[in-house]
Amino acid sequence: MPATPVRRLLPAAALAAVTALVLAACAGPSTDADGEVGDELVWSIEGANLSAGHMDPQVSQLDVSGMVQRAVLDSLVFQEEDGSFSPWLATEWEVSDDSTEYTFTLRDDVTFTDGEPFDAEAVKANFDRIVDPKTKSAQAASMMGADFYEGTEVVDEHTVKVTFTQPYAPFLQAASTPQLGFYSPAVLKESAAKLKAGGPGVTVGTGPFELTEYTPDQELVYTRNDDYAWGPHGEKAPSFQTLRVEIQPEAAVRSGVVRSSEADLASDIPPNLVEELGDGVTVDSVEYPGLPYSLYLNEKYGVFADEKVRQAFARGIDIDAAVEEIYFGQFPRAWSILGSTTPGYDAALEGTWPYDQDAANALLDEAGWTERDADGIRMKDGARLSVRWIAWTPVPDDQAALANAIQSDLKAIGFEVQREVLEPGAYNAQYEPKTFDLTDWGFSGVDADFLRNHLHSEGFQNASQVTDPQIDALLEQAVSSSDQDTRNALYAQLQEWNATYTAIVPLYSPSAITAVGERVNGLQYDLYGRPLFYDVTLG
Repeated sequence: MPATPVRRLLPAAALAAVTALVLAACAGPSTDADGEVGDELVWSIEGANLSAGHMDPQVSQLDVSGMVQRAVLDSLVFQEEDGSFSPWLATEWEVSDDSTEYTFTLRDDVTFTDGEPFDAEAVKANFDRIVDPKTKSAQAASMMGADFYEGTEVVDEHTVKVTFTQPYAPFLQAASTPQLGFYSPAVLKESAAKLKAGGPGVTVGTGPFELTEYTPDQELVYTRNDDYAWGPHGEKAPSFQTLRVEIQPEAAVRSGVVRSSEADLASDIPPNLVEELGDGVTVDSVEYPGLPYSLYLNEKYGVFADEKVRQAFARGIDIDAAVEEIYFGQFPRAWSILGSTTPGYDAALEGTWPYDQDAANALLDEAGWTERDADGIRMKDGARLSVRWIAWTPVPDDQAALANAIQSDLKAIGFEVQREVLEPGAYNAQYEPKTFDLTDWGFSGVDADFLRNHLHSEGFQNASQVTDPQIDALLEQAVSSSDQDTRNALYAQLQEWNATYTAIVPLYSPSAITAVGERVNGLQYDLYGRPLFYDVTLG
């Protein structure tokens, strides 16, 4: 599903600045003895946290893990642009009427790159590993149904049945993702503990490429799987030999290497650099489905226990102006906890809680924060109206600018926001015991069941610490219904509830922006905007 190209001219001054960064930071595509570009595609990514134990999509919650390891990990089914599913490693499937049993007929001609056969035993080994508490998977285990997962039965060599204790409608969508992709059974038996760190001989799948080199924080090198013949639409081995993934956290470097032809494509381009990419570079933008980039207000820790304070916080931020200015009109302001491209999105919420400092001030007055200190910050019973926002490093420049705008808007109504940018270990030390007031992230997902992780009292991403039996019930009804209209109605109730309750403050719906150089032809994307290389040829 290629996106519409956008072409821009790079100003000379910007080109000079970017080129300086590029020359200092990276090397270009390989060349042969005659100086000609070799049979290699160079892909620049942000990738800063891959080395922190995020090389395994079955365990990691980071999108980048699934994005790069899709080159290695195939799935049972493939989700098309219209949301339907096509055969992949499974040639066909049957779903019981109550959505508790999924029976897959598998291809009989697939092998892992270590020579192990792909069969029903391999499916069972991977699925059982994901839900095993020892694996410490969160996202993938949730996608497997977590406590709903009853087991995987090997019916015969190429038939497997996955059973749940209750109806579990999202499973086909989950089965299309790299989080539920397949490792070699030999790896799971001998090297499972090494998968988080990843590397050659460990990250072994059935995919179109094999991971042959890995230098943490620098690059991953994938080599073509010449035997590959089972792509989601019958694709065979890629036309080029090597996929070299350069890890370059600086956005200016990523855009610069594409502009200078030192890389063939770059992911995670921020909107402010789109104008600077230059003629000959195609810009593909795919809006993420899922939960928009949002702020999560912890109601069990400090002042956010008061609903009026949470509501004032949301109404006191000029989200429209900040998003327009920082993202150059590329990302839409979000009104709901579902992005506008996500099935079940409630468009009726648009415009229902605009920026209104008068309303925010009135809410804080009602909540008793009526005094002010010398800095203009509101006071109550001798305490300042102050919250602590923890953020996971590295923080992109655009999100830092957005945070500054939020702090400024809230200070104008006497609401202090102190922001701490933390390394992963320090962040987790506060996140796990929930000793913070707010934090931030976006979450990509096609099925709105991801809200169960964020709002259910037992959800592993419930940073707001919502504990409401009625909300739990809505989420449980939605995951167990096999009727999409019923599910959409339930998710509409959840979106409307949050718009008032304000557990989560949605800010904007990001897009995956990819800059593509002139050599690349036939590049496509999955529903998350992640590059797919099956049909790529290099000019």
